[in-house]
Amino acid sequence: MAGLKLIALDGEDLAVLSVHLQDAVVSVADMTYLPKEHRFVMLANRFDWEKAIQAEAMADLDTAPGAAAAAAGPCVRRRSGLHFDRVLGARVRGIDLRNRQGVLNLLALHFAETDAPSGTVTFLFSGGAELQLDVECMEAGMEDLGPAWDAKGTPCHEAD
Repeated sequence: MAGLKLIALDGEDLAVLSVHLQDAVVSVADMTYLPKEHRFVMLANRFDWEKAIQAEAMADLDTAPGAAAAAAGPCVRRRSGLHFDRVLGARVRGIDLRNRQGVLNLLALHFAETDAPSGTVTFLFSGGAELQLDVECMEAGMEDLGPAWDAKGTPCHEAD
């Protein structure tokens, strides 16, 4: 399957990016705010939920144990680049930026409009950590950068 290449120009578009980035693993060293360029960039190892859902649907069609899962292949992760332009400021909570080896699990992205079209993009990570970007307007993109590799497992979340 070819990699994704998506853009976000409003909150609804960002919600689509959020779905594809849910459970992405991000190293603190792979997040950078470039204030002079008004840009934020991040590399992430995203879980390919689309492929996982396709494999599950195929398994539902075939009653032979493991047949459909074998045909669909294992769940995979993909290296993806994410960028936000027109960034006016960035701040973190619960993230030690000095710990470049730190690893974060991205749960969701949200956009809260303040004075249209400006607003705040919030990255929600497991453990309550957050990254917030103040943006002049929503202008973001995500692109898969290389081949997929087998995931060690499928992420799961406890229901509240």
